[in-house]
Amino acid sequence: MDHFQEENFSKKLNFGLWGSLLRYAENAKKECVLLTLLNLVYSGISALLPLAIGYAIDTFVVARDMTTFIPFVILLIIWVALSGYLTYKFIDFASIIEVNIVHDMRKAGFVNLQKLSFSYFDTTPVGWILSRMAADIQRVGDVIAWSLLDMSFMAFEIIFFSAAMILLNWRLALVTLAVLPFVVIISFYFQKKILKNQREVRKFNSRITGAYNEGITGARTTKTLVREAKNFEEFGELSEGMRKASIVSATLSAVYMPIIVMLGSITVAATIYFGSGGVMSGLITFGTLTAFINYIMRMFEPIQQVARVLSEMQSAQAAGERTISLINTKPDILESDEVLAIYGDSLNPKQENWEPIHGDIEFKNVTFAYKTGEKILENFNLTIEKGQNIALVGATGAGKSTIVNLICRFYEPTEGEILIDGVDYRQRSQAWLHANLGYVLQTPHLFSGSVMENIRYGLLEATDDEVIEAAKAVGAYDFIINMSKGFDTDVGEGGNRLSVGEKQLVSFARAILRKPALFVLDEATSSIDTETELGIQKAIEKILKGRTSFLIAHRLSTIKSCDKILVIEGGEIVEVGNHKELIKKKGRYFNLYTNQFIEENEKKILG
Repeated sequence: MDHFQEENFSKKLNFGLWGSLLRYAENAKKECVLLTLLNLVYSGISALLPLAIGYAIDTFVVARDMTTFIPFVILLIIWVALSGYLTYKFIDFASIIEVNIVHDMRKAGFVNLQKLSFSYFDTTPVGWILSRMAADIQRVGDVIAWSLLDMSFMAFEIIFFSAAMILLNWRLALVTLAVLPFVVIISFYFQKKILKNQREVRKFNSRITGAYNEGITGARTTKTLVREAKNFEEFGELSEGMRKASIVSATLSAVYMPIIVMLGSITVAATIYFGSGGVMSGLITFGTLTAFINYIMRMFEPIQQVARVLSEMQSAQAAGERTISLINTKPDILESDEVLAIYGDSLNPKQENWEPIHGDIEFKNVTFAYKTGEKILENFNLTIEKGQNIALVGATGAGKSTIVNLICRFYEPTEGEILIDGVDYRQRSQAWLHANLGYVLQTPHLFSGSVMENIRYGLLEATDDEVIEAAKAVGAYDFIINMSKGFDTDVGEGGNRLSVGEKQLVSFARAILRKPALFVLDEATSSIDTETELGIQKAIEKILKGRTSFLIAHRLSTIKSCDKILVIEGGEIVEVGNHKELIKKKGRYFNLYTNQFIEENEKKILG
């Protein structure tokens, strides 16, 4: 079910990574500054409470002096109100920071996905990408906004509490603070262990997301192949792996926190032991000892919280690494600085500098191999003149789609050149080429929305009349106008409210709308019945006239009128000519055509 292996990341807490992630809080810089100032003020007034309690005990209990009781109560009420207001603002600012970080990271991830080459989507499961864009980014936003920024408050509290204890009695303070090095050592030991297991949990989580995606999208195939039991078995292995990794991680956290609590209890006991002697000898007051115990108990809370934040960072670091990995992934096809300066890119095109495409195409000693190492083409040469209709036929895996994908610059040659109008197309931008390209797939993809919106997707500035004319040109108008809301009918998710043939016709109209100089039909009529195909065949011939076009065809009857038919085997052209010429040769094309002709006629007779 899952053959994709995720890259390995660092083995320890990476503060450089968190520095990189903090860049996405740029749009909430004001809130970050204000939140830090609030933390400073809040931790400062928190440090006053144990002193106030110590004063109350020494004055109101031991000395029985109630002179300042009313002012003391008023100040305490003010302290509570101010603490409540600061807590409210803390939550408010942290929420704004979280929303901004998640928004900006998802935007950066989505923008980069638009730039990535086809090879990335060929090798990366959709579930893994969705896991990074949804769960991982949300996790990072939570940690930065709530946990990482909490750290500043805790650090301020520890500093203020330590300073207060030293001012009260430095000898007793040394006893209390002596435990801190042990807390640090234990925290660093456990963070390595927890981080390792959290990475495993996140990996299993992504694989499970991918399994969900495949299970949902492939539900029909699963049922027809009766694979439910096998799928359940494979999914069970994944979920069991995640369960075990999660238990180990939870166990480590469960062991870690009691150790910190135990150290805190030991420190309180030591303070009471040494401090009580000072009270008995008159070196410190009972109120001061009470304040010390309050400081110890309150200081171990932020120390435990620091440990929690470290644990959160360890848990979320794998999500952060995966997210940054997605955002920073470079496309295999990169434009040179010179090309970008002149032509721009797909997000910032400089259309005023784009030359028109006439349609002459030439392969010059082109060699191509996929990243897996599989070589498809070697020293391949082909010349196509403007306006020619080229058909590519051959067995599956012969190299037909590879040739077309190279022409479209979805991939680039490993060696050699591809010239468009006599110029290496790497001297132009991908956006320039793709804006002049019409592409109709065997399995078309429609977006959620109306029929009108899906056709207009090919040319966003097109008028309603232009959309309607495109639909008429491919024979889609009649079925569209007879739908419940005509062109305003919703196609459903992925076009699931339309038949396969109807989706294909809508995708035809969408491709034609932009009036491209280059046209590619990749098994585009294979999902349309013979009667419908005959209806749009004349329209296609009319539309393709004067445009360089490429047809990958399994149904050979659709390519009889092409100017040139290329028979491809093993990445090489073994036959070339038009339909009549190749039939006369009685070679490979003749065999393919006659066999298919016989099969189709047998079906008609039996049908």
